[in-house]
Amino acid sequence: MTAHTKGESSRSTEHFNSPRSSGNRISSGMSKVAVSWTGGKDSSLSLYEAEVLGCRINCLVTFASSHERFLAHPLAFMRLQAQALGLPHHVITVEEPYERSYENAISSLKEEHGIDALVTGDISEVAGHDPDWMVNRSARCGVDLLRPLWHRDRLELLNRLLSLRFRILFSCVKRPWFTEEWLGLELSRSSIERLCELSKRTGLDMCGEQGEYHTLVLDGPRFKKCIRMISYSKHADDSTMYISSETLQLADKDG
Repeated sequence: MTAHTKGESSRSTEHFNSPRSSGNRISSGMSKVAVSWTGGKDSSLSLYEAEVLGCRINCLVTFASSHERFLAHPLAFMRLQAQALGLPHHVITVEEPYERSYENAISSLKEEHGIDALVTGDISEVAGHDPDWMVNRSARCGVDLLRPLWHRDRLELLNRLLSLRFRILFSCVKRPWFTEEWLGLELSRSSIERLCELSKRTGLDMCGEQGEYHTLVLDGPRFKKCIRMISYSKHADDSTMYISSETLQLADKDG
């Protein structure tokens, strides 16, 4: 799938203006913003941080390959998240040649929905991938790419998710870093401590930026309702272990 106080806003703006991002400051002109959505912690936090900086979020968009299996982030779960957030969710199929397909997809968002900026949850370079790939695709369409999490400290991001009271489950983990017991585990102080230990011992990226693990978000500060995962099953596919949600429920938030 090729798919967040005054002091905090000032700090985050630096990440929008890094050499890797669009180079444009957030302005009132960015009135229709789409968030590249995977259903995980990074896209959820990037949505929150973009709103903190003054972006008006118009919709969620998932760029989906025609042969995407969606083991970590099921489309049905993302659709429920969109309902919980009260935002439209567009699923756009992309295929080879990917450069042209992505540009066509981004152009369609601009032409059909008036989107002038795209927010992604990218944190850092991913091995084997051009870090400016999406920047370039968006630029060719006249759309700004905003990356509010770019190059921020991993532990800071994880702690921020907890401080903002996001509820996050580990939905997919990979060997050799993880065991099956992590599946369905909720992000907490304890699990962050364990991630720190794993990072020191194995070189794990604490936010899973190299694909070591994936998450699903059940609730957060922007959610109008929460998602309850009543039941799920665990599966393994070679080195990849994941959960399959069997019963989901959209519910009113406590309090």
